[in-house]
Amino acid sequence: MNRRPLTVVLIVPTGVGASIGGFAGDALPVARAIAQISDTLITHPNVLNGAQLYWPIPNALYVEGYALDKFAAGCWGLQPVHQNRIGLILDSAIEPDLQLRHLQAADAARATLGLNITDCVLTDRPLQVELRISESGASWGTIGNPDSLLRAAEKLIEQARVEAIAVVARFPDDEGSLALENYRRGKGVDPLAGAEALISHLIVRTFKIPCAHAPALSALPLDPHLSPRSAAEEIGYTFLPCVLAGLGKAPQFVTPTVGQASCLSQFVTPTVGQASCLSQFVTPTVGQASCLSQVWGGQDARTQVWGGQDAHPTREKFYANRRDFESQGLWADRVDAVVIPATACGGSAILSLSARSSVQIIAVGDNKTQMQATPEKLGIKALQVNSYLEAIGVLVALRAGISPASLGADISSLRCLSD
Repeated sequence: MNRRPLTVVLIVPTGVGASIGGFAGDALPVARAIAQISDTLITHPNVLNGAQLYWPIPNALYVEGYALDKFAAGCWGLQPVHQNRIGLILDSAIEPDLQLRHLQAADAARATLGLNITDCVLTDRPLQVELRISESGASWGTIGNPDSLLRAAEKLIEQARVEAIAVVARFPDDEGSLALENYRRGKGVDPLAGAEALISHLIVRTFKIPCAHAPALSALPLDPHLSPRSAAEEIGYTFLPCVLAGLGKAPQFVTPTVGQASCLSQFVTPTVGQASCLSQFVTPTVGQASCLSQVWGGQDARTQVWGGQDAHPTREKFYANRRDFESQGLWADRVDAVVIPATACGGSAILSLSARSSVQIIAVGDNKTQMQATPEKLGIKALQVNSYLEAIGVLVALRAGISPASLGADISSLRCLSD
C-alpha cells in the first residue's frame, strides 16, 4: 500500500432530534456505506445500535461518546481487540418478568452470536432514571442512585474481570405522551437518548472501560402508522442485542504514562476556549515531550485519566515507550475526516478534531437537528454538503488524493499571499 489508511469519524449526536440517526439505528446504513470506503470507521453506539437489529462492520470501532471525546482530545487511544469479556448490569427496578426477558436475550447472544458474556449483577438500589427535555429541544435525564450503578460495575470488574459492560436501566413508561407519539411517527427527539448517554458516560469516565446502555420499557401497543425509522425498537421485548454485539469487539482505551512523550504533543494547538484537554495544560510545541509532567491540576486533568484514585486500577494500560503504545492503539492524529450533521457541530469531539489542520470536517445539511451549532457560528472550517451520498463522494476523493474542489464546475484561480 502506497498510502496511509483512511480513518473516518462518523458522529450523530444523541438526543438532538437528528432526522437521520435520531431514531432506532437509522444511521446504520450511513455507517455501512462509509465503512466501505474507509480503512477504519470510528463511530458510537447511537449510530450503530438498532435494538434487536445490528450489522457487523469489521472495520468499525464502537466507541462510547465520552470515550470518543477523550480520543478526539488526544487523551486516550483506541486499542482494537479480538473479543471482550462482557458483564451485564440490570437495574433492580426492572420487573421480574422483564429481567428474565433481558437475561434470555443475553443467553441468546451467547448461544447464537458466540459472545463472551460472563456474569450479571443486579443493582443494590433502583437507579431511578428521570427524563428531561432542555430548552434547546435536546433530551437529557438524571439518575437518582448513581452510586449503585458504580458499585455494580466495580463488582463486575473486580470479581468477574469483565472488559466491557452493558447496562439495562428501567426507564419511565410515557405511553400517550406527545414526545413518544412524535418519536413513533419519525419526528422530534428521542426522549430516552440523553439519559442513556449519562449512564454510559458515568461508567466510562470512572472505570475507563467500554460501556453501552439499553433501556428497559414495557411493550407498547401496536401502531399501524409507526415510522420505519422507529420500528426497530418495537419488534421485541428488549433493546439489548445490538448493545451486546457492539461491546463484543469494542476497542479498549489506552493512555500514555506520565512523563513520557504523549499523544498530546502531536496536536496542532487548538484555539483558546475550544473543548480540548489541551486547553488545561501548558501547551507543548509540536514534537516536544508532553506537558503532562508540568500539570498540577485542572478540572479535566483528573486522576482517573492518568491512573489515580478515580481510575480503576485493573483498567490502566501503560506502555514502556512511545513506539509500544502507538503500535498498540489508534490515536487522534490518525483521523482524516469527520462527518457530522451541519447544525450539531458543538460537541467536544468536533471542537477538538477541528483544531487539526489535517482533518477534513464534512457537515451534512439534510440531517436536520434541534441544535443551531453550525460550523460558521463556531469558527470551524468545514466542507458543506447536502447529503450523506455527497459526503461519501467527498471521502472517495480524499481517499484518491483528489481535492474535492477540483470536481466542481468552477475552480478559482490561485491567489498570491501578500507580505
